[in-house]
Amino acid sequence: MACKSWHVASPGTLTLKEHDKVPTPGPKEVLVRIKAAGFNYRDVLVVNHDPAYPLTPEPDLVPCSDGAGTVEAVGSEVSRWKEGDNVIVFASKWYNGPDLHGFKMEDVAGSGYEQGTLTQYMVRDEERLFRAPEHLSMEEASTLFTAGVTTYRALFHGPKLVGKGMTVLTQGTGGVSCYAIQLAAAAGATVIATSSSDGKLDIARKLGATHVVNYRNTPNWSERVLELTGGKGVDLTVDVVGAESIEQTLKSTSFGGVVVVVGLLSQEPNFKVDIMTDILYGSKTMVGQLGAGSRDMAEGLVDFMEKHDLKPEIAKTFKFEEAVEGLQAASKLTAPGKVVIKV
Repeated sequence: MACKSWHVASPGTLTLKEHDKVPTPGPKEVLVRIKAAGFNYRDVLVVNHDPAYPLTPEPDLVPCSDGAGTVEAVGSEVSRWKEGDNVIVFASKWYNGPDLHGFKMEDVAGSGYEQGTLTQYMVRDEERLFRAPEHLSMEEASTLFTAGVTTYRALFHGPKLVGKGMTVLTQGTGGVSCYAIQLAAAAGATVIATSSSDGKLDIARKLGATHVVNYRNTPNWSERVLELTGGKGVDLTVDVVGAESIEQTLKSTSFGGVVVVVGLLSQEPNFKVDIMTDILYGSKTMVGQLGAGSRDMAEGLVDFMEKHDLKPEIAKTFKFEEAVEGLQAASKLTAPGKVVIKV
């Protein structure tokens, strides 16, 4: 039986290829029929060979780290899964522990030498999968690893654990930020969401934000955040922008508060900033978070989403043959949530 997959043919170019047969799993491997793949901005960098991403993809790489599907066959020594199980691809080799045990960037699916999820069939070590939430579609489940686990780790496994009575600041309405609004609100925190669009802020409210700030209409948006928090500032900020936002992010964060940096969406990533005084005299912690999270964290996220009946925000779903258009949509980030390819 033939199958198809998308490959990075040259910088900025995806090519669809047909293969003569479906791959066969080894003794400890699982064959997954991929039903949906999620695009991240990281995938845009990988496909474009952008120097902002530190790994150059191997020739003919299959991109994308996010994917969900159904187990179609298992190897003779597999014990974790059976045929028919709905699973999510766990893209790295960090299975447990708080300190990046086993994590290497070159092992992450869809970059470097590691083949990704933009394919109809994928063979995976049985350890590198986790259970899909029962209440989610495959398209929704395909967004969990990168955006979902990244956010879950930032909120519940970082230096400040989010809970009732706390205030969390989010930026924009990309995949991570939409997850951050949902997860923090479900945990009982008050969420303040920023965006450049009132329409996107309406989505943020729908997802659970208590307060919203249009930073295009309010350039000094940190002042508004301080006003909304009675001058205190937020307990934790999930920063997806980087250099161009970090000064106002720190001003918005309380004395002793935490900023978790998970993205670099600045148009000028080398933008010079003045932050040391605010960090020192505000006793603030700024943490760079590499890697989405461990498999244990991924499984914790699944349980959390089932408990609170949360569904991720999908910006748009494209057909498998429309992957090029999907990549373009992911590069523009014009709609709230995640761009998904139905395989």
